[in-house]
Amino acid sequence: MRHAMIMAGGAGTRLWPTSRAGTPKQLTPFIHREDGAVTLLDVAAERMDGLVDPAQRYICTNEKFREQIRNRLPAFTDANILGEPAARDTVNAVGFAAAVLEKQDPDAVFAVLTADHLITPQDVFARAMDIGFKLVEDRPNRLITFGIKPTFPATGYGYVEQAGEILNTDGLGFHVARFVEKPELAKAQQYLSKGTFFWNSGMFVFSAGTIMRLLETYMPENYAGLRRIQEAWGTPNQQRVLDEVYPTLPKKSVDYAIMEPASEDDRVTICGVRMDVDWLDVGSWPSYAQTLSPDPDNNRAAPGTKAVMVDCRDSTAISSDANHTVALLGCEGLIVVHTPDATLVMPAEKAQDLKRLHERLDEGLK
Repeated sequence: MRHAMIMAGGAGTRLWPTSRAGTPKQLTPFIHREDGAVTLLDVAAERMDGLVDPAQRYICTNEKFREQIRNRLPAFTDANILGEPAARDTVNAVGFAAAVLEKQDPDAVFAVLTADHLITPQDVFARAMDIGFKLVEDRPNRLITFGIKPTFPATGYGYVEQAGEILNTDGLGFHVARFVEKPELAKAQQYLSKGTFFWNSGMFVFSAGTIMRLLETYMPENYAGLRRIQEAWGTPNQQRVLDEVYPTLPKKSVDYAIMEPASEDDRVTICGVRMDVDWLDVGSWPSYAQTLSPDPDNNRAAPGTKAVMVDCRDSTAISSDANHTVALLGCEGLIVVHTPDATLVMPAEKAQDLKRLHERLDEGLK
């Protein structure tokens, strides 16, 4: 059976001061549409419509966000929210879902989706996902990633290289030659011009059973803990075992823990599906700015922000207070974000360094 899981456990520190520990970016209503402001998680949940049955949709997130999610997305019952007692990186989020789904459905195939992307059009996304599901349903030892055609030489994204087409996939399926993590600019420019590299979207389709077997080989300590959680799932000991075991699982990303060693593993085949969509990873203020309409000088202001910009170019103003004026004079490439208790001012080119500033903040401001 087909399932889907949204990973929604990120802290969103590169979108501070709007994204906070108690209300991270995926739960912050700052994506503006005609019908009002919505969260990234709202958008991600809508993306599953028509993809899998509502009863087979899951969100993996920090347990402390359960109530917020239930209030925003009542279609997700408690059974469909996989609450992590502590953040343990993406391999454990994927392993957690695989362990639960395998117990419920030994033939489970599940999509791993993200809570911080904007993807259009929906029908192209759904078509690529359907191909990914079919590839794994045909051969459960396949690991499927989704590639986005790069539009500029990004150095903040990972890349996946195409090795050859997979038949009967409408020209969208391909074999994967290798993964490359966040290259230098010169390499990224080469990848863009070569035409056989895609941005690694961070979305996957896996067989739950295959993921568990790979974890047993690559990360035996994690596997042992996840098996304990699986055995207790659905029993009176479920929460006690989860709280006891999950925080002890070693942290690692799914790319490094599974996809990288799997490329050398004869038991599995890594495949990709090209997703010809407009794709925006809303992981920083410059990427968020792309969701806002520019003026003739490419300045942007979030809806509800009272902004005055004179002799400015490529600058962005964001405020949570409609009565507070953000005024910029003679600025270029500047980002200003105002909240009731904190104001951020930084050059857009420093966006990737915001985590360094975040580390120095008082706990009450994080």
